[in-house]
Amino acid sequence: MKNPPTPPQRASLNEHLYSQAKASDELRHLILHIAQAAKYIQYAIRTTEAGLAGSKNQFGEEQEKLDVLSDVIIQQHLMESRLVATFITEERKESVELSASAPFSVVFDPLDGSSLVDANFSIGSIFGIYPGSAILGRKPKEQVAALYVLYGPRTILVYGAGNGVHMFLLNDVGEFVLLREYLGIGDSAKNYSPGNLRAVNENPGYKKAVADWLDRELTLRYSGCMVADIHHILCKGQGIFTNVGGSKYPEGKLRLIFECGPFAYLVEQAGGVASDGKSAILDKTMDTIDQRSPLVIGSSEEVENACAVLAG
Repeated sequence: MKNPPTPPQRASLNEHLYSQAKASDELRHLILHIAQAAKYIQYAIRTTEAGLAGSKNQFGEEQEKLDVLSDVIIQQHLMESRLVATFITEERKESVELSASAPFSVVFDPLDGSSLVDANFSIGSIFGIYPGSAILGRKPKEQVAALYVLYGPRTILVYGAGNGVHMFLLNDVGEFVLLREYLGIGDSAKNYSPGNLRAVNENPGYKKAVADWLDRELTLRYSGCMVADIHHILCKGQGIFTNVGGSKYPEGKLRLIFECGPFAYLVEQAGGVASDGKSAILDKTMDTIDQRSPLVIGSSEEVENACAVLAG
């Protein structure tokens, strides 16, 4: 061929899944369906009036209009993929069975940080993908892929499927194109993101950990959106995020299935560590949909140090 076509300057998500991740065709197509759902959510965020939907999710929390809409959009795309046996969403009390013979099951938080919409802060969606039709009784280390989408000044998708963690930008023509690949997290941290700070007055170990970060003059980086805060760690290549228990939430506020599990998979793929303060998040058994877990995640040395301080 005298004049072969010029390859794109940036690989598309589809091309990257095929050539770099070596994902199976089924997994590749499922991730692309999820990415398509994220485009619709991004559009909805920009065009839908924020406000309460007049309903509550399974945890008794008021649902934002965008929570409900995002949940519906994702469910529709999972159904259309014909690749999902079961899915569990933070907005439902029970798992939903689609097709027992389908190859994957999906867990997701449709819109993390949705209460920040009216303040125009960044928010995100979180996904974990498991082989087969069962989710409960398994461990997060059994995921075959995890990803999140951050809706901010730019819309960013980050995925891991067993071969590193990679970042994509939604461009002006509606395609996710490669921004950075093989994200890494260093062993030491300069930044800290302490969630559930109300617990410091009830949890002496947590109070000591926060005081230690202040004494060592680490830089505070906390937005109130877990997706944005852990994305910051992956972007900067260092940092620590925590959300541990107090009297109201003895096990912390975060759900093992929807939040801790997918991020533990991604952060450990990038060279970081995710712990509940005593054991690895990836090794915890998911017994119930509403199961909560403490989370200490990020740079390995800082996570180890924080876990030791929390343990007293």
